[in-house]
Amino acid sequence: MKIRQNVKHFAFKTALTAPVISDVANEKLVDMHTGIFLKKADEEHREERREHLDDFFDATMDTYVAALDHMPEAEAREITHIQANFDFFNHGWTEMMEFPTDELDQHYDRYESFFQAYDITIDDPLGAFHPEDGVADAPSTPEKLDDPVHPYAEGGFADDVYVETADGEVVVGGQEEPEDVDISEAPGMVDAVEDEE
Repeated sequence: MKIRQNVKHFAFKTALTAPVISDVANEKLVDMHTGIFLKKADEEHREERREHLDDFFDATMDTYVAALDHMPEAEAREITHIQANFDFFNHGWTEMMEFPTDELDQHYDRYESFFQAYDITIDDPLGAFHPEDGVADAPSTPEKLDDPVHPYAEGGFADDVYVETADGEVVVGGQEEPEDVDISEAPGMVDAVEDEE
């Protein structure tokens, strides 16, 4: 899968794994991801999906933090995007997908050991990270699976994690994490950092 990686991603990683401000970082990331993917959704379905996406992305933040114990930042983040694409597929929300439907199995297979450890499957994308109080329901559009259209999907990147750097270069596997990460580089985190000083 092709994802971006720059200083803000490392800043959010640091914030999500830090005491106290991790809750603020979590909230910012959930809001950001819900907003990004709602813009990809058909306009008439956006609001009916908002609560579901909020709950789903909140759960994937736990996946991300757990994955960081096993792999670099780019791969941990890619796993959460794969989870989201499984969920979009299950709902027939193909217009929101980041890779084509015929690459689902390839993406699962690359992280099979991690997914199995946490009971994650294509049919159950949250697995062990499913929140106790559940995830809000949202209407599906299963008819879209008959002839999937995914204008935001980029195929051909299923064999590894491909990272587009801030300079626009595409590298396999991601970048080295900077030594001194400033949490305030993450969007919306300046106030949280100042409150803790």
